[in-house]
Amino acid sequence: MGMKVLAAGAAAAALLAPGASVLGVATLVSPAAAGSGSCMWDDQATSSLGVAGPVPEGLSATNTHGETVTLNKRQLTRAATIIAVGNDEGIPARGQLIAIMTALTESSLRVLSNTSAYPHSADIPNDGDGSDHDSVGLFQQRPAAGWGTVENLMDPVWSSRAFYGGPSGPNHGSPRGLLDIDDWQTIEPGPAAQAVQVSAYPDRYAVNQPVAEKVLSAVSGVSLTSELECAQPAGDPPANLPPGFPGALITAAASQLGKPYVWGGGDFSGPTGGGFDCSGLVLYAAYQASGGRIRLPHYSGDQIHAGQGISWNDKQPGDLIFFSYPGAGGPHHVAIYVGGNRILHAPRTGDVVRYGTIDEFAGEIMTVRRLG
Repeated sequence: MGMKVLAAGAAAAALLAPGASVLGVATLVSPAAAGSGSCMWDDQATSSLGVAGPVPEGLSATNTHGETVTLNKRQLTRAATIIAVGNDEGIPARGQLIAIMTALTESSLRVLSNTSAYPHSADIPNDGDGSDHDSVGLFQQRPAAGWGTVENLMDPVWSSRAFYGGPSGPNHGSPRGLLDIDDWQTIEPGPAAQAVQVSAYPDRYAVNQPVAEKVLSAVSGVSLTSELECAQPAGDPPANLPPGFPGALITAAASQLGKPYVWGGGDFSGPTGGGFDCSGLVLYAAYQASGGRIRLPHYSGDQIHAGQGISWNDKQPGDLIFFSYPGAGGPHHVAIYVGGNRILHAPRTGDVVRYGTIDEFAGEIMTVRRLG
């Protein structure tokens, strides 16, 4: 069968966005990328996804807080514009995902006016009125920060191009778009979004990653395996476990390999809700390894105060590593160090307890603590 393209009605819907005629039908409507059903992050890391089939009438997905996010056809049409712009400019699928995560978080995939800051913005086609300083549009970009005019930023095609940035971006690297961020493809999607947006709430973008993945899959027509499910397999345990408590801590955590990530999951006796979150795994392992002596709180922001602070160069297997976004008030993740570049952790929704690498958190602030 031939590749699917948008039906005429759906194409018209995609072009309802103000200024969308800048690209035209031929570039806004593009076939889905090859590799349907494969692991997106292995096979399509350097490929763009296009818009295929009619835009869905609606979609519901669950974010990492376990909350249901419901989107209507107009919101999904905005997502289709973001995807189509990315496809037209050759943005890798990972970049398209980050863009959708950002617009979900900033505007719920709506073109927002801001009548408090710009009364005339009410006269520009919009999906509602916002009130965040002088921010407007899908990505809540600020004219005062140099992103563009109000008219520019309420055009979803322009604002998408500005978010992506790069050599063909309208701002030519100032402010920086995603492609202007060094090594953006090697850092986590949440921090990558934050690097562009420079938000006072840097942790919020990652919350919408599972929702963005489902949107990208539904609108592109490509059956995507979650990035989180494409993570490294469990792997083999360390060859030589350290003696005493550190080795017992690793052993206790490793006994739960393969258990699903569950927000708030895990207590002193084992998984709750079927699995663990990052701090739940650590509190379980510490309690088991210490024979019940160590009872950590169930929150990485509190766990970071337990035990003894250790310099990065002095870390040893069995130490805890806490990961924080630059500028954040505390850690968003904790893992057990197992030696070399490896960690043992419960990463996030959609993933499982597994071995991983420190490189998964490149660009973040890392703090080491030792229990005992």
